[in-house]
Amino acid sequence: MGNDVFRALGSQTRVSILKLLAGGELHVSEVARRLDLSVPVVARHVKVLEEAGLVRKRVVGNLYLLSSVGINIEEALAPLRDKAVVTIKKKESLFDALRQVPGVEITSVGDSQYITSINGERGYFIYEVDGKAPSVPIDQYHPAKTIRLQVKKLVPVSKKMIHVRIK
Repeated sequence: MGNDVFRALGSQTRVSILKLLAGGELHVSEVARRLDLSVPVVARHVKVLEEAGLVRKRVVGNLYLLSSVGINIEEALAPLRDKAVVTIKKKESLFDALRQVPGVEITSVGDSQYITSINGERGYFIYEVDGKAPSVPIDQYHPAKTIRLQVKKLVPVSKKMIHVRIK
């Protein structure tokens, strides 16, 4: 995925095709008709979307039916993710590991500790160990073996933009 997704989303026409396909499977000519474009133009855009893994084409006889494939934003942004390798002793917590990583700010509130900033970017953070969310707070997690720790920022995603007009 990665760069192909950004290239695919860099065209307003391709974004319009994805919006149409979010409503369900459509024939290539129906997409062309709704967007007031020629079938060959739509086919070229669909090819870019297919290469990025955003659209699936199903052939039924001589019909080409298109459907949308969900986008995994986290996977698309993976090449931009910071990576680090740290070592801790057996009884130490994941916070002891995080203290070794530049740019991670940890704040204590009462008896609890929280990640409050990464690289100066404040927010709410969660963590996963080997791809799963543990059931204990990060300051109480003591790994018994080598693990892969991922710290993720919770980011609100807008699903609709609504302009409210006042008369």
